Amino acid sequence: MEERLQKLLAEAGHGSRRACENYLVQGRVRVNGRLAELGQKADPEVDEITLDGQPLARLEKRTYLLLYKPRGVVSSLEPQGDRKTVMDLVPANERLYPVGRLDLDSEGLILLTNDGDLTNRITHPRYETEKEYRVLLGDEPDSKQLNAWRHGVVLEGQRTAPAEVEREGRTPEGTWLKVVMHEGRKHEIRDIARTLGLWVHRLIRVRLGTLTLGSLKPGQWRPLEPKEIAQLKKPAARPARLRPHRPAAPSTRPAARPGPASQPERPPSRMNRRRPGAESRRRN
Repeated sequence: MEERLQKLLAEAGHGSRRACENYLVQGRVRVNGRLAELGQKADPEVDEITLDGQPLARLEKRTYLLLYKPRGVVSSLEPQGDRKTVMDLVPANERLYPVGRLDLDSEGLILLTNDGDLTNRITHPRYETEKEYRVLLGDEPDSKQLNAWRHGVVLEGQRTAPAEVEREGRTPEGTWLKVVMHEGRKHEIRDIARTLGLWVHRLIRVRLGTLTLGSLKPGQWRPLEPKEIAQLKKPAARPARLRPHRPAAPSTRPAARPGPASQPERPPSRMNRRRPGAESRRRN
């Protein structure tokens, strides 16, 4: 059965559909020896599909691992100097891809999988997958700073999407916030805090869509349960976007004037009274 090449590449574990579309644009994919184009279809049972000259192997087994990424570990698959990558923490023989990357100094939930379709469902902006974080600030934010964060701030000329931001409490380390957002710009939480004059000391992702970190400790991992996988693949209702509260504009219509009070009917005046027979005499 013919399918679009980016879908076949994603199903074979070569990344998200967007990444596989880039492979096609870059001229790295061929079908039966001919350069493939974006949007082209092929049948893996009939056609020879290659990526960078290597035949496409259709993966039958899907792997889903939930990892607590510690600070100081790289989310990408490519090593950076002597730093560990997330793949160094899991005993997987398959080539897995991190879903929902975290920067070097951040920690928390990362999904590792070779399911390209699921990766696309979680990461594509149109699905607006919610991500929940615990954020430790060194300072105590005031209500003005929190409201600005909720409504969005301008970063590099573009306003960030509204987010749910709640204060969880104060500890000797600082103030903990709960931040829920569906946008995923690089370093977004840290940049927002810096723009508002705040400093992030710790950043922990505790939820990705329907997945939660639970009781895992840094460096620990576990396979997803079948019900968790099914829940992730289930089409989710589009979340209602948070909108800044705006007071209702005052009405420009003039207020209705009160009508005159009803008054009892007045008896006819003496001038309007007619004597009996007056009308008949006038006609004559």
